[in-house]
Amino acid sequence: MSDYILEMNHIAKVYGNGVVANSDVNFNLKKGEIHALVGENGAGKSTLMKILFGMEQPSRGEIILRGEKTVFSGSKDAIAKGIGMVHQHFMLVESFTVAQNIVLGMEPKKGLFVNGEEAVRFTEEMGEKYNLPVNPKEITKNLPVGLKQKVEILKALARGAEILILDEPTAVLTPQETDQLFDELNELKAQGHTIVFISHKIPEIKQICDRITVMRSGRTIETYLCKDVTEQQISNAIMGCELNTSIERKEKRYGEVNVHVENLSYTDKSNVRILNNISFNVREGMIFGIAGVQGNGQVELIDILSRKRAVQGGKVEFFGRDISGLNQGTVRELPFGYVPEDRLEQGVAASVAISENMISNDLESNDFQKHGLLDFKKIDEFVGGNIKDYEIRCAGGAQPVGMLSGGNMQKVVVARECGHNPGILIAEQPTRGVDVGAAHIIHKRIVKLCEQGSSVILVSADLAEILKLSDVLAVMYEGELVAFFESTEGLNEEKLGLYMLGIERHTQERIRKAVN
Repeated sequence: MSDYILEMNHIAKVYGNGVVANSDVNFNLKKGEIHALVGENGAGKSTLMKILFGMEQPSRGEIILRGEKTVFSGSKDAIAKGIGMVHQHFMLVESFTVAQNIVLGMEPKKGLFVNGEEAVRFTEEMGEKYNLPVNPKEITKNLPVGLKQKVEILKALARGAEILILDEPTAVLTPQETDQLFDELNELKAQGHTIVFISHKIPEIKQICDRITVMRSGRTIETYLCKDVTEQQISNAIMGCELNTSIERKEKRYGEVNVHVENLSYTDKSNVRILNNISFNVREGMIFGIAGVQGNGQVELIDILSRKRAVQGGKVEFFGRDISGLNQGTVRELPFGYVPEDRLEQGVAASVAISENMISNDLESNDFQKHGLLDFKKIDEFVGGNIKDYEIRCAGGAQPVGMLSGGNMQKVVVARECGHNPGILIAEQPTRGVDVGAAHIIHKRIVKLCEQGSSVILVSADLAEILKLSDVLAVMYEGELVAFFESTEGLNEEKLGLYMLGIERHTQERIRKAVN
C-alpha cells in the first residue's frame, strides 16, 4: 500500500503553441496533511492544480488517487472523486444567501420547488460538523471576506471534498482572520482532510504546513518537511539563488502636496454611505499606505481618485488642480499612473501582445512616434528593457499577455505604469499573487519612483508589504479613516489588524491634525 492518497507522476503539459507549463512534475499528498505548493511566478503551480482539478488534461504522466490510476474528464469529475478547490477570486453568487450558494447545483427539492428550509438546515449541519459556522440566511455580498472564504470551503466540503486545494487563501485576510482560518484548517486536518496550500507567504507556510514542495521552471525541485527548513532556505529554493529582499531607503525629504483629498464622501445607488469625510495629503517623495479589510471603502476611494467614479462630495486635487471635471485621459497626462487591483479585468488586454500592452498609455505621446508614425525601434528598446529589468518570463514582446503567469502579467502592468515616471502613482494590491522575487522588483521600483519625487498611494492587503514600504499609514474601516500613523516604526501586523477590524481607533481630532 502506498503512503500517499494522491500521486502525480512525471506530469507534463505542453500547449498547442509550444509553451511548456509543466515538463516533469512529481507531487504527492499524504492523508491528513497540509502540504504547501510554492514556486516563482511561471513555475507551473497553477497548471498543475488545474490538472488535478480536471480543468486541464496532462500531455504526459499519470495521476494515482487512492491507489488507482485516474483520469479526470473535467472539474465535475474531480469533485465527484473528492477533490475541491477554493480559488483566490471567490466563485460565489453575491446576491444569493449563504445556503443558496452552498447547495447550488444540488438543491434539495420539495415537489417542483427548492426546499429552502432543508437548504438552511443542511448548511447549519455542515457548519457545525466542520467548525465553520456562518449564518445560512445572510446575503453573501454582506459578508466580510473571511466569512466568504468559509462559505467557499463549506461549498467544497458539502460536495464531498477530501482533498482541498486553497489558492492564496490568506491574500486578503487580517492576521486575526488568518489565525482563525489556520485553526479551521487544523480542525479539517484532524478530521482526515488533506489540504494543498498555495501561497507566497513563507512565514505562514512555516506556521501551518507539514510538508512543502518547491517548483521551478515547470519542474519539482524538492519536497521538504517544513520543520526541517528555514524561511531563507525556502526562499532560496524558490528562486534558485540567495535573495536579499531588504531595500535601502534614503533619508526622507517631503516636497509639495501632490494629492489633496478633503472631506470626500460617496453614497452608492442603494443610498448606502460608503465613504464618510475622508481627508488626507500625499506629498512629493511620500509613500502613503492605506490598510483595511476588503470592503471598507478602499475600492470606491481608489475608483474616485482614478476617475472611474464621480466626485460626489468633497474635493480631490492633483498637483493643485481640481480633478472632478477631468476625464481619465486628461488625468493620465498630469502625469498619473495606476496599477489596478484586478490585473486581468482592468490591467491588461489579455489577447494583445506584451509590447502593445506596455505602450498602451503612451501611444499618442512623442516618446514612441517619429514623424507621426509609431517608432518601432524605440518601442522594442522600451519593451526589451522592461522585460530585462522586471525579469518577465516570456517568449518576447510579441507574446500575448494572456499566456503569461499572473505574476509576470503583473510585472507588465507595473512596467507600463511606472515607465513614464508618473508624478502620482496609485498602486492597488501591486504584488498580490506574485512570488518573493517579483515582489522585490516591484518594491524597488516603487521606492525609486518615490525617491525621484513621485507621490505614491499604496493600497495593500499584505500587511508585511504595507509596513515595509509606507512612510505614513492610514487605516480605513466602514468608510472612514480610523487611524493614522506618521511612521510605521514600532507598528506590527497584529496591532494594525486590531485597527482594521475596528477594535481599536484613533480619535478624529488626532487624525485631522495628523493628515494635515
